Amino acid sequence: MATLTYDMALKTLEGDPVNLSDYQGKLLLIVNVASRCGFTPQYEGLQKLYDGYKDRGLEILGFPCNQFLSQEPGTEEEIREFCSSVYGVSFPIFRKIDVNGEDRHPLYDMLVELPDHKGNAGDVQWNFEKFLVAPSGEVVGRFRTKVIPEHPALIEAIERNLPA
Repeated sequence: MATLTYDMALKTLEGDPVNLSDYQGKLLLIVNVASRCGFTPQYEGLQKLYDGYKDRGLEILGFPCNQFLSQEPGTEEEIREFCSSVYGVSFPIFRKIDVNGEDRHPLYDMLVELPDHKGNAGDVQWNFEKFLVAPSGEVVGRFRTKVIPEHPALIEAIERNLPA
């Protein structure tokens, strides 16, 4: 199993510095997001998950990525406005990153080590792939794009891994 290294600097869409260690001890759902994708409506389900579980220790971290058919072409301001006005997103969204390839963000270097339910590890396949990280830092779940936020397997994994 992969384990996160929490000593990692990030920047929010607003440009504010954040360290991944700020989320240590919480259950993390890390998602690569895009504004112009057929799966973009998953923002609604992600926000519902966040609303339902944030007081129990769940944090959802969104990472815009433009690597899949350029479906996240906007600026930070455009992404923030879209997420806020269209889906009412209140969970943290960070600056655009690469999730695959030579410039893959170090966070995703760790995440993609975990295989999905079919045993496939490696590159992120599309927008809205979800990684669940236990409060201990262990990457405990990988849910491909078609697993919607409301999917029973994802809900069960969240409930099983919430902080005590």
